[in-house]
Amino acid sequence: MDKQSTVVFRNVGQLYFPQSRVDCHYSLTSDHQWSSGDWIGIFEMSCSSLKQYYTYTWAVVPEGYTQGTSVNCCALFQASYLPRPSALEYQFIYVDSIGEVCARSRSFTFRTPRPLEELETLREEQDEEDGEEELVLVIPRAQLLQSQLEECLKKQANIQQALDEAKEETQHEKRNSHQARVEWECEREAMKEELSELRDNLRLNCEMLKKMEGKHKNVKYSQDNLTYELSKLMDEKAESQQRIKDLEEDIKVLNDMKKEENGDLQSLKERVKKMSSQMRHDEEKKKRLQVENQAALAEVRGLQERLDASEHAAEGLRRELRELGTRQGHTNTELHQARLQVAQLTLLLSEENLVLREERANWALEREAYKLAAETDTKKLQELSYEVQRKEEWLQEERMEREKLEVKLGQERDCNQVLLGDTKQELQELKASVRKAQKEREEQEADKQDVTRQRCEPKAGEEKLLMLPELMEPVLSELADSPMW
Repeated sequence: MDKQSTVVFRNVGQLYFPQSRVDCHYSLTSDHQWSSGDWIGIFEMSCSSLKQYYTYTWAVVPEGYTQGTSVNCCALFQASYLPRPSALEYQFIYVDSIGEVCARSRSFTFRTPRPLEELETLREEQDEEDGEEELVLVIPRAQLLQSQLEECLKKQANIQQALDEAKEETQHEKRNSHQARVEWECEREAMKEELSELRDNLRLNCEMLKKMEGKHKNVKYSQDNLTYELSKLMDEKAESQQRIKDLEEDIKVLNDMKKEENGDLQSLKERVKKMSSQMRHDEEKKKRLQVENQAALAEVRGLQERLDASEHAAEGLRRELRELGTRQGHTNTELHQARLQVAQLTLLLSEENLVLREERANWALEREAYKLAAETDTKKLQELSYEVQRKEEWLQEERMEREKLEVKLGQERDCNQVLLGDTKQELQELKASVRKAQKEREEQEADKQDVTRQRCEPKAGEEKLLMLPELMEPVLSELADSPMW
């Protein structure tokens, strides 16, 4: 026979995912006698014995728990020990150390989430060195709601703890205030007694003074003795009055202290009222969250109904993906053909470059001869050589950029349509480069024939020295403008 319900299960869902951890929330009432041997098991609804549990975990309590108090607890069931997805219904059962059932939860099932079912998209921003990167997380809606509910429960526990601390602080302040009030009353009574004694002494002194004055009429003392006694009594009277004034000032100070303590007590009462209103607000917020949780469960059921329609749409998307795969095959074929054309044009361009290198070598020999013949124009030839070197470096950089573009072209194989367009554009550029190289070769041959013809003409030595820089300048300019391969 089950014991009287001294344990209450809280926030038990209708279904759980076996791939994620299950949190079991429960509350122990003040009547429950907790022991380290208490445990919580997951049982099928049709079980007839406590030995038929599927898995179990020990019922833990928070640190600082004292016997005979109410407390909220949480037990964890790891994903590796949970039942497999099925239509069977399970429940949580709390069993104490002597083997008696303290509480049973509502029924729930374990099921694998389907595609696009109960998923929520969260966006988070992460700081990077050059800016901010947006991170997108997709998690089950039930997990999101569970985390929000746990957050609210933690906030409620923190507020409850703060309220308890405020209540303890209020009680402590009340005790201190009561103790201070008792001490102040004792001091006040003592001062009243001392004041009454001083007044009695003053009255006795006055009576003695009157008696002395009466005796003065009947008995004639000496003038010195009477003056001495009278001054002594007057001094005692003045001292008594001064002491009375001091005691009255002390009474005023004690009254002020009492007023301050009353003000502190009033402020503590206001704080208690604020904490009570905050607690009521949290209770209302908890109720709203429970209503939102029920609405979310209704929305989950709606999403399950919409799942069938999404599966039909997914089937249509699969057909479209197959068609896209066929188109991608055709695109890859066209891309392969374009690459073959690029390779042929590259080979042709390499042959043209080889011819240009040979011609540039011959022109280099002729340039050396011109340098020996034109010693007066050495400085100008050096400047032209520097210009040629700069052009070569520029052409080297252009070749490196071309290699980088080719590497980038290889990396972007997945973007078939964009890559095909880029390849066609590169093919046109290569054709233009071949035509330009052929044209430059023809121009160089024509320039070479002109230079040869000019060299064959007989000229005077001085006239030859003057005309040599003029002939060298266009030739070197053409060499500088021609591509280096």
